[in-house]
Amino acid sequence: MISVRFVLTILALAFTGYLVGRGVPWAATLPHPTVFILALALYLATAWLSILWGYRGGRRSADGAVRGGRDRLPMWLCVLALITAVAVPPAVAYGVGPDAVGASYATWYIGGLGALMVVLVVRGQPWPAWSGAAVLAGWSTLLLGFVPALGLGLVGSLMWVSAAQFFVYALDRADQDTQRLGELQRTASAVHAAQGSQQRERRIQVQRALAVAGPVLARTIATGGALGEKGRIEARIAEGRLRDELRGPRLLDDAVRSALDATRRRGAVVTVLDEGGLDALPEAQLPAIRAELAETLRAARSDRLYIRTSPDADVAVTVVGRASSTLGLSDEDSVDLWREIRRPAAS
Repeated sequence: MISVRFVLTILALAFTGYLVGRGVPWAATLPHPTVFILALALYLATAWLSILWGYRGGRRSADGAVRGGRDRLPMWLCVLALITAVAVPPAVAYGVGPDAVGASYATWYIGGLGALMVVLVVRGQPWPAWSGAAVLAGWSTLLLGFVPALGLGLVGSLMWVSAAQFFVYALDRADQDTQRLGELQRTASAVHAAQGSQQRERRIQVQRALAVAGPVLARTIATGGALGEKGRIEARIAEGRLRDELRGPRLLDDAVRSALDATRRRGAVVTVLDEGGLDALPEAQLPAIRAELAETLRAARSDRLYIRTSPDADVAVTVVGRASSTLGLSDEDSVDLWREIRRPAAS
């Protein structure tokens, strides 16, 4: 597939070649033809080199579009273009002689150098381009006179450079807007994906809650709320399970759930709370933390247990166990279990 850049490149090559061809004095005799031809050759070589430098042709992107590839012109090539702008007008004037400096074949450099400066603007070098345009204006005025130079194409050349500068600026702004729109679209997609994930997580939690509380609620309704001792224990355990699922889902697996149930059945009160301390941990590191938590719960004999995630860089979960209030014991004395579960080392 032919890209737009390829077409523009061919047009630029053809246009600069046409300007050079227009400057050939097919029916005139020149006093210094060698100098004139060298000026033509220098211009054509510089123009075509500026157009083709860094050209990589079209390349197909991931979305299937074909895009061209051009690099910003190197400074040495900009210097060559400025040398061309300085050298070509006096060389042409010397080659055709003083009597023919206003002939059509002797003023081709006005349009030619204007086109070369447009190439520099498009290739990301506006300051060398405007410097070359100033040199062109100076030489044209000196060799032809200010008003004749304007009539022979100097106005058009300067307008070409100005228009190229405007369009390049507009394209750069459009490219920035496109990139910003792409970033907004990616952000919106990420937010949408996160919302979908949160909705799925909420559905899973609701399903777990129904699975935990459903049987107890059904028995409560069936008995009219007249639960026996065993029913009240099951209701209390179901309430604890439900709180665990809502407050600390990342701490739970089958072993931890089983250990929590066993702890509550012996009469202990357990509070599980995850305030985001495990959010930064990858899923692969959670099983080791859960296994140590389940082991801690099975060995605990405290009457009240507090399980909380920790934002500390080294500690993942803190388990605090307290004995029942006893006369003469302070709050610190009643703590009979303190366990810090370390964060697994990153593999």
